[in-house]
Amino acid sequence: MTVLKKSKQLTENVSKITAHDLAKKQREISVSEFFTKNRHLLGFDNPRKALLTTIKEGIDNSLDACEEAKILPDIKVRINHVNDTEDRFRVTIEDNGPGILKSHIPKIFGKLLYGSKFHRLKMSRGQQGIGISAAGMYGQLTTGKPILITSKISPKKPAHHYSLVVDTQKNEPRILKDEIVHYDTKHGTKVAIELEAKYQKGRQSVDGYIEQTSIANPHTDITYINPEGKETRYPRASKELPIEPKEIKPHPYGMELGMLIKMLHDTKAKNLRSFLIKDFSRVSARVAKEICEKANLYEKARPSRIAVQEADALFKAIKLTKIMNPPADCISPIGEESIIQGLKKQINADFFTSNTRPPSVYRGNPFQIEVGLAYGGDLPEERLIRLLRFANRVPLLYQQSACVITESAINTSWRNYGLQQSTGALPAGPVILMVHLASVWVPFTSESKEAIAHYPEIEKEVKLALQECGRHLSTFIKRRKKTAEEIKKKTYIKKYIPHIGIALKEILNLNNKQELKIVNNLTNILERSRS
Repeated sequence: MTVLKKSKQLTENVSKITAHDLAKKQREISVSEFFTKNRHLLGFDNPRKALLTTIKEGIDNSLDACEEAKILPDIKVRINHVNDTEDRFRVTIEDNGPGILKSHIPKIFGKLLYGSKFHRLKMSRGQQGIGISAAGMYGQLTTGKPILITSKISPKKPAHHYSLVVDTQKNEPRILKDEIVHYDTKHGTKVAIELEAKYQKGRQSVDGYIEQTSIANPHTDITYINPEGKETRYPRASKELPIEPKEIKPHPYGMELGMLIKMLHDTKAKNLRSFLIKDFSRVSARVAKEICEKANLYEKARPSRIAVQEADALFKAIKLTKIMNPPADCISPIGEESIIQGLKKQINADFFTSNTRPPSVYRGNPFQIEVGLAYGGDLPEERLIRLLRFANRVPLLYQQSACVITESAINTSWRNYGLQQSTGALPAGPVILMVHLASVWVPFTSESKEAIAHYPEIEKEVKLALQECGRHLSTFIKRRKKTAEEIKKKTYIKKYIPHIGIALKEILNLNNKQELKIVNNLTNILERSRS
């Protein structure tokens, strides 16, 4: 009894934690602080990948800026060891783009989720406004060094140099240095980031990434200097810039109920009918009227006064109404000819083919699938084919097995096209296969942007493009086999022509000159039939 009383008394003396106590512990989490602790989500999960991701984000920004300014990109990438240490590098990426306004430099490089592309329905490499600032933050986290930016917008304007770090608690840039410097270029931007990383050669390395970037962007000239000081140049194969994609409005089929409610409250349209016409693509006056009738809503109702239940009825009515697919001029495919130019620039093969599918749609988002294929030449015979995956011209080097492109390639019956293939695997043979998805919004499986999600519409289009290239490959392989067999047969015949000449000489009692003439005539007939 004494022990029980003491236990009860101790329990009563322990102070209880109240809701007020718990409330004191709550605080807002900065997006920079979140990604500092979860950097693997952005592709910084190991030192080797961190180096690749940093360079990827810098090149993506340079290419987007040059193309928007209608400038043929010249990009220089340099990786240096810092103080001869094994695990510390300085990455420098320089371009000939339009440069960046002085007032915008700090936020672009020192604030996560800051950019111009997130709210635009238009094909671009970057989308979230995270990449380059996250790379700078990773460098800051692992070395304590700031990100260095030098930018010039015109030959008549001075170049501005910034040294800054990310204040992770506030998700704001903290400027350490802001000065005017001499920068020997007409216009462009140079970014330098010091970080802990690991450099290795191979297909999933910086070397492989830059090579693939050159294939998917044949209009780009890239100079790459690796940590060993070796310079590699990837000259442009085309002087034509990609077709500039146009911005479009969201398509009604891509809406979710919550987004529709938000748009109803934010719109400047004065009535429901004009809201549907002005804020969405492919909604005509007739379609808007049909949607309102199916939702049993008044056309001239004020959008901001639409209740949640009415918005739900409107959402369901949209799904029941036949609406044209969104316009496809918001995406810019590489193009069949440019794909072959890009492949030929890097690969020595006997046969090249490509196929660009007509635009299609998933969840109201336009997309286009392109496939390029190289066969024979220097490519190895006995190995599995090499699959190159791209999204908006950007190479995807990791998480291959989780990508819809890989699954589609495996599910294609390559035996029908002359290649060996085991069940559940890519085919084997001397083939490089590239697949490109161009879209206003690429459905990546994670923020690291390494694999494309499994949408049935995307999988279908990939398979159709692969099958088309497979048919071209099959025709080439059959034709080459037939030619080889003909050459083999004619070689046998040619071998016996001299013996035929001797036999005819003996039978017809011919002289040596007549025998030689018969042999030459038979050889000429054989050669003409071969050609």
